[in-house]
Amino acid sequence: MPRHRLSDTQWVLISDLFPAPKRMGRPPRDSREIMDAIFWIMRTGAAWRDLPEEYGPFGTAWDLFDKWTSDGTLDGVLNRLRSMEVDSGDLDLTLWCVDGTSIRAARCAGGGGKKTIQRNRKTTHWAVPEAVSQPRST
Repeated sequence: MPRHRLSDTQWVLISDLFPAPKRMGRPPRDSREIMDAIFWIMRTGAAWRDLPEEYGPFGTAWDLFDKWTSDGTLDGVLNRLRSMEVDSGDLDLTLWCVDGTSIRAARCAGGGGKKTIQRNRKTTHWAVPEAVSQPRST
């Protein structure tokens, strides 16, 4: 079995979280196929446009990912799959990894804007002599 696909046991555990297909309209994509596509993207870190054709259109996978994330479906999937791993003893609860990588951002990335050069008005503006500014009388 490919490592990016759900096993039959995993699918049986989460299949009831997905809505039943409607009786009318276009038939929806298979939820299991879409979940496999989402897992492929999450495990590889690839862009959605790079999703292999065997998983279906990337736009459909993205739309359902966005919908299932906002309505809590993927949270339910995660909780059930995690509980299955904990119950079987395959998940080590004492080992957690946190990525400590830091990347320096540009100064303007924090929303503060770019710093400008401070200029002194006395030195940058030309002083106009009064004799030049007044009209001559003849």
